[in-house]
Amino acid sequence: MDEEDKGQTCHLLDLPWEDVLVPHILSYLPLQHIVSLQRVSKQFQTLVQVYLANCRTFNVSSIGPCIPKEAFCTMLKDNKVLQKLSLQNCSHWVTDKELLPVIGQNQHLQRIDMSGCASLTRHSLVAVSLSCTHLQHLGLAHCEWVDCLSLRSLADHCGGLQSIDLTACRKLKDDAICYLVKKCSELKSLSLAVNANITDESVEEVAKNCRSLEQLDLTGCLRVKNQSIRTLSEYCPKLQSLRVYHCHNVTESSLDPLRKRNVVIDVEPPLPRALVLLQDMLGFAPFINLQI
Repeated sequence: MDEEDKGQTCHLLDLPWEDVLVPHILSYLPLQHIVSLQRVSKQFQTLVQVYLANCRTFNVSSIGPCIPKEAFCTMLKDNKVLQKLSLQNCSHWVTDKELLPVIGQNQHLQRIDMSGCASLTRHSLVAVSLSCTHLQHLGLAHCEWVDCLSLRSLADHCGGLQSIDLTACRKLKDDAICYLVKKCSELKSLSLAVNANITDESVEEVAKNCRSLEQLDLTGCLRVKNQSIRTLSEYCPKLQSLRVYHCHNVTESSLDPLRKRNVVIDVEPPLPRALVLLQDMLGFAPFINLQI
């Protein structure tokens, strides 16, 4: 390389930051690599700050247990354009104190996943409902602090919700779920799994209000029975997936009409009794043409 070529050498940081580096390079790097870049030099630290102030997606779920809470607050202190925020696996450190400022200044959030964040309280959900009125997807699995009042606040202010995961939110009862689905009738995906408080009343209200429902998870809802599953079959023509494992009061009589519509169900249909007897005798299920 001659002297003239050396004089024209272009360094990475010479490229336009907001037009090239941020949207076309940093946006494709895992968050842990971006965090590491800050240690290279002061210029890289400034570049990362520009990226963090303008990123639309922030997912700390892969490094959640390793990130100091102070670092989380610093990284998002200037961001007001977030659309997706995932805090899965951050239960060891994220509290209302860290989350509330982020929620308060990001009113364009459409997807939030707080699944497993056991140290939060109902105040975080109320803040989400008041600040993020365009919210479409919300994950609250195993957030046992979610109660009826905070869920009602969500329903009152986020009527455009399309999916919500309430797995193991055991404080919730039928009245809260019924209120939610009446206000959020555009729901396409709903999980009420692992909640023994849920009965046919909730499932029937889901069916009658959420006609566009595609996925419903009732795993472990021990009090759900056949009647509400029949109502689901009648009112939800777009249903694609139903999970009823450990729903001991739900039988094939209510599931069969859904199977005939090719709805994916997580429990296998029972074998005909004659085939079961043959299987017990022979040790395997022989092929028999049952249509003869």
